[in-house]
Amino acid sequence: MRAVVVGAGIAGLMAGRTLARAGHEVIVLDKGTSVGGRMATRRIGEATFDHGAQFFTVRTDAFAAHVHGWVQAGAVQVWCRGFDTADGHPRHVGTRGMSGVAKHVASGLDVRCGVTVQSVSRGPDGWRIAAREGLSLRADVLVVTCPIPQARVLLEGAGVALPEALATLEYDRTLALLVPLPASGGPFVLPPPGGLQHPDATFSFIGDNGRKGISSAPALTFHAGPAPSEALWDASTEVQLQTLLAAAAPYLGTAVPVGAQVKKWRYAMPRAGWPSPCWASSEGTLVLAGDAFAGAKVEGAAGSGEHAARTLLA
Repeated sequence: MRAVVVGAGIAGLMAGRTLARAGHEVIVLDKGTSVGGRMATRRIGEATFDHGAQFFTVRTDAFAAHVHGWVQAGAVQVWCRGFDTADGHPRHVGTRGMSGVAKHVASGLDVRCGVTVQSVSRGPDGWRIAAREGLSLRADVLVVTCPIPQARVLLEGAGVALPEALATLEYDRTLALLVPLPASGGPFVLPPPGGLQHPDATFSFIGDNGRKGISSAPALTFHAGPAPSEALWDASTEVQLQTLLAAAAPYLGTAVPVGAQVKKWRYAMPRAGWPSPCWASSEGTLVLAGDAFAGAKVEGAAGSGEHAARTLLA
């Protein structure tokens, strides 16, 4: 088969890798400049930030087998085993940031970034995929892993009607504040191991990218919770920055931020999930996957992508 996968987040990459290992031709498309989706890492000066997913845990044997291989390859390491208290569950991170995990999974795949899929259609010879950049592809099977609202719009043009409960899934938004700090600017107030979950009414997570092991310069990531993010979403970037920096001040101590930035995640987390690991069309040539299916976060998305590929292979 020739398979086209829309979306190079962890779900799309796991789907593509599973299909490729089964001997099929696979092309993965993504509108971003790099793979990873919400497993995202960026630099500001000398500072490195994970600004999407901050870590991931392992709860199933199937995912544990993959993670073991990633650790052996040097792509993943353990950050800690709990934040407020140790609970025994390792929090894994990419050794070079969370995007490094996605890059490792993408190794060997035909991944084409900077490609915005504009339409898909079905014909007698299979699927046709057209991109804004002029690329046109044919595929026997299609895997769509972008957030459900985007997938719904894309598939409506092909006459594909999703189940109502799936088509109407909603997502929480997240504003990420990235704060680089000078090395000599004074200590900031974030205790070991460098992560705080739900520390106050504004932030759902605060992460120290230095203690995590990915930044050589002091670098803090603040994730605003769903309600504060929604309230600030349509404000100007300057207002977002000033408001979030004011809320972050108690954690910065005497350190003065250098070049702070705000990153917007419109589809940060599904509010509810589809009960199955993926959704397949009746004729079996289209599958949807991602973190909205049978378990959110990195492990859920990875498992969904793998399950989607196995559904096509069955």
